[in-house]
Amino acid sequence: MAIESFVPRQKKSERLTAEQEKEMARRIHRAEKRAREAIKGIGAADDVLSRRPKRAERTRAGMVDRLEEAINDVWRRHRNDPHFKERAREAKQAWAEAEAIRWELAMSGRRIAHGEARKLAGPFMDEADLVQEGYIGLLRAAKRFDPERGIRFSTYARWWVRAQMTRAIDHTGRPVRLPGCAVEQTRNLRKAIKRFEDLGSEYNVADLADEVGIDKKRAEFLLSQGQTVSLDQPVDDGPRARSLEHFLADESATDADDEAIHSQEIRRMLDAFHNVLSDRHRYVLSRRYGLEDNQFRTLSQVGKGMNLSRERVRQIEREALMRLREHANIRDVLALSALLA
Repeated sequence: MAIESFVPRQKKSERLTAEQEKEMARRIHRAEKRAREAIKGIGAADDVLSRRPKRAERTRAGMVDRLEEAINDVWRRHRNDPHFKERAREAKQAWAEAEAIRWELAMSGRRIAHGEARKLAGPFMDEADLVQEGYIGLLRAAKRFDPERGIRFSTYARWWVRAQMTRAIDHTGRPVRLPGCAVEQTRNLRKAIKRFEDLGSEYNVADLADEVGIDKKRAEFLLSQGQTVSLDQPVDDGPRARSLEHFLADESATDADDEAIHSQEIRRMLDAFHNVLSDRHRYVLSRRYGLEDNQFRTLSQVGKGMNLSRERVRQIEREALMRLREHANIRDVLALSALLA
């Protein structure tokens, strides 16, 4: 579901001042503190908050995530417990207040998301998709924003918005998805190439690897990823941009889906013949119409294999076809036989 669909309908407000941004951040911190105090001393919460955080959780965002996990855990376990339900409700309300203010702070920077999306929109991601990524960046910024650092939220959030968008473009615009660290190293290699070219200096892969701080073999691998061409990549040809796959498609080739369906129908028909036709009837139809080897044969050719005359083969074929017409629901016969098996 699109992020934008969660944006509450609100009046188009003026930009927040630096003091308003700081005050909103302080209100978020106060609400988080109330929530933490409410669940302090409850075993389920202490277990979550006191555990040794992983490397990715040692930031303010990680702390906020652990606090949310602790609050939800307490609410799930003790909302009906007479000893803790009031504290669980108080923590839940304080957390809801913090989330509402955090969302309001994030959405105050919507213009940043739209502005950056217009700059970065391209063939792999359109402006609407980039705006959605920008909202994710705003929410990440709001979760990490510290009002005491002396920097405005709008300035701080712009970096997160652009980082989220460029990461999404790197992942979407590649036929083979690379890890985030590899994407960053590839970007640094391109910057190094541009610096060498701007200076007019000669360079090789080893020079680029030294510049970025990686080994030569990895630099060669990362640079080779840029030589891959996606069949979904749009090609400017005429009034409409069409994918490369359109120009490479073999119109004369047999469609794989049609061929699979045809083979499946033939198998079903052969299986159904066992419930309707005799061995002689099945042999004649299979040889005549190439149901087993896709080789059509004349009445004379079928008769030679059976030591019968051409006329007798025609009569057997006619009997078989008439019996099939009498059992027009041949698929129902096959389904019934499968149930009885």
